[in-house]
Amino acid sequence: MSDRFSTGVPVLDRELDGGVPPGTVAALLAEPASQAGLFLAEFADRHETLYLSAERSPTAVSRELRCSGSPDDLAVTALDRDAPVVDALGYVDQLPDDTLVVVDPVDSLERTDPGQYRAFLSELRATVAQTGGIAVVYGLKHDDAPPQRHRTEYMADLVFDLRTVADGDGVENRLRVPKFRGGRALTDALRVSLTDRITVDTSRDIA
Repeated sequence: MSDRFSTGVPVLDRELDGGVPPGTVAALLAEPASQAGLFLAEFADRHETLYLSAERSPTAVSRELRCSGSPDDLAVTALDRDAPVVDALGYVDQLPDDTLVVVDPVDSLERTDPGQYRAFLSELRATVAQTGGIAVVYGLKHDDAPPQRHRTEYMADLVFDLRTVADGDGVENRLRVPKFRGGRALTDALRVSLTDRITVDTSRDIA
């Protein structure tokens, strides 16, 4: 389907019947010590993007995205750390049509007032539905998970769950898509290699 947003990973796009449908709020969940940022870079490289950085400086994020091949004119904005939800809403309310919104990471927003964060997710969904865009919120997986991570996962239409395991023999990454509201979730994980780019091992099925 040509109107879908490409993930930048052909195998994943194929599994999603052509990519991510417009109007979708997607959650990318991954360990902090992983190359999950490559997925965000692939998205940003292919679509007009509003990139909201809640932790790192815009300069650091822009440098990383340029190294991954994203356009030089990609604008990255730092969210107000004292009022990240209010600040993010201000940008979302002015979202142009057919635009990708990235919130990286969403953890600080998940630690705000529950009513405020619920309103943000509702407004985000309504806005991308109206503008024909999509949103990707990046949640870090760790022992001290934000108290509203469950709300993020519930409100998201699509969940990308990246599991990274490092041992003495190397690093193994598996990408699961356990939820795809209105679409077909994947019953099998994809074995992915994350170096300076993303490749998918299609040599065998993974349960």
